[in-house]
Amino acid sequence: MPQALADLKVLDLSRVLAMPYCSMMLGDLGADIIRVERPGVGDETRHWGPPWAGELSAYYLCTNRNKKDITVDLKKKEGQEIIRQLAGRSDILLENFLPGDLAKMNLGYEDIKAINPKIIYASVTGYGQTGPYRDQPGFDFILQAQGGLMSIIGEEDGPPMKVGVAIVDITAGLFVCSAILAALHYREKTGQGQHIDMALLDAQVAWLANQASNYLVSGRVPRRMGNAHPNIVPYETFKAKDGTYIALGVGNDNQWKKFS
Repeated sequence: MPQALADLKVLDLSRVLAMPYCSMMLGDLGADIIRVERPGVGDETRHWGPPWAGELSAYYLCTNRNKKDITVDLKKKEGQEIIRQLAGRSDILLENFLPGDLAKMNLGYEDIKAINPKIIYASVTGYGQTGPYRDQPGFDFILQAQGGLMSIIGEEDGPPMKVGVAIVDITAGLFVCSAILAALHYREKTGQGQHIDMALLDAQVAWLANQASNYLVSGRVPRRMGNAHPNIVPYETFKAKDGTYIALGVGNDNQWKKFS
């Protein structure tokens, strides 16, 4: 079966997790990914170990399959020209620099749009391209706290708790991938590219989902409930006599009747 995105070229200038996760999904769908890393050190996640697979960390490997790597020094004029040439024949450009940093190198959206009006230029930052926190770096752990997630994770009488994976980064990558697919559809109809502006904080708040809706409707701040559910009962873990735990989820009255 031909892969859906096999005719697309992606220039990936990003690092760490959120946007590399997005480019990996695009690569899994067949897109040709050119990953640009820094000379000498590359992506810092290359060094986030143990465990190691040879010289590469398991962390780096979790988001970087189906990609071609090159190194380019973006601080040099020659490196910036290489990026402009690659962007000129790419369908999608991915980046997660602080707002304005690439524009200082003449590699911002308006610069690349002038070269390639059809390009879809996707940016992930901590707090978006505008606003009071735009110049602050974004870290998944901090956004889990600031975005409200840690206030609903953990036992009721316990301290704030993060999710065991970098869930804000991953979901931001998912949201960007979805937006890129929509932008590709728009470009197919109009011939025009777009700039996608994704903030980690926006992604975190957006997927609070029913917890956010509960608050907006009731005015009650959600609280930590361990494995219990704020809207459904029973929907949690129960400890058995032999010390093991059973995860029980009952979503409606018919299921409860069958269970009981």
